[in-house]
Amino acid sequence: MFEVRQANSNDLNKIYSLYKKVAEQTTGIARSSAEITKPYVKSFIRNSAETGIELVIDNPEKKGNIIAEIHCYKLTAKVFSHTLSELTIVTDPDFQGKGIGKMIFMHLLDSISNYRNDVLRVELIARESNRKAIKFYQQIGFKLEGRLENRIMNSLGNFESDIPMAWFNKNYLV
Repeated sequence: MFEVRQANSNDLNKIYSLYKKVAEQTTGIARSSAEITKPYVKSFIRNSAETGIELVIDNPEKKGNIIAEIHCYKLTAKVFSHTLSELTIVTDPDFQGKGIGKMIFMHLLDSISNYRNDVLRVELIARESNRKAIKFYQQIGFKLEGRLENRIMNSLGNFESDIPMAWFNKNYLV
């Protein structure tokens, strides 16, 4: 029913709409709806196409809508050439809790494991209060790597920590 596919340049408006919808949720991504702009979306689409990976899942019932997206890409400094960073995943709130996020995430890790032996580590940062996500990331093989104290100012004006995590590709070739 749901199929994961590689994102392409025709997906810009659909990904933009998905991000706007997810950002409206207080438990969504760490950007407000006002911060979701087409240049922001174009930037991660371009970076993912050049050095990383970006996957989407289309809504099988409503053609033209994307219900999930995940991306990560290499940072520009050569010392990070073995790392995919800036990992972001979004799932349409109407489709959360149905295994779609896990499906696209596992497809991403499988793709890296099978086709990206130039990648040793995949990094993400999770908001401390998002315990459900942190537990999920650990279940799929991510390791906790520390704590960035008072890094996030939440919508209530309170500070919370960010939790850096990493997954390691067993098929990395030096």
